[in-house]
Amino acid sequence: MTNWRAVAVGFVLVVVVGTAGVSVPVVGQLGAGLVGGFAAGYLAGGGPGSGAWHGLVAGSLAGLTVAVVIGFFGGLVGGVSGGPLGALVGGFGAFVVVAALTLLFAADSAVAGAVGGWLERRSA
Repeated sequence: MTNWRAVAVGFVLVVVVGTAGVSVPVVGQLGAGLVGGFAAGYLAGGGPGSGAWHGLVAGSLAGLTVAVVIGFFGGLVGGVSGGPLGALVGGFGAFVVVAALTLLFAADSAVAGAVGGWLERRSA
């Protein structure tokens, strides 16, 4: 069963740390996924499997949210500068790049969630 409170905390941490980490492109995004996934896994508890699941869900939701927001703004900027075709290309290009970021968020969040779940189980 999914602990949505743990997922929500992980999601918020991924978004906040990821937003702050924009100035350091790769390291900031990796750190965001690790921090949020670890928090989700630790709060959910139940061992590495449960922690990985909760970290994966938190990272995936955060990555999809970022993809939609950046895809929207990419389409908006592309539409202003390139007309209807520019909006399509700008929005789709941004969406594809950030969808790859979603996979990055999900993968490292799942690993960090497994570690968090394992640590929580060991401390109990």
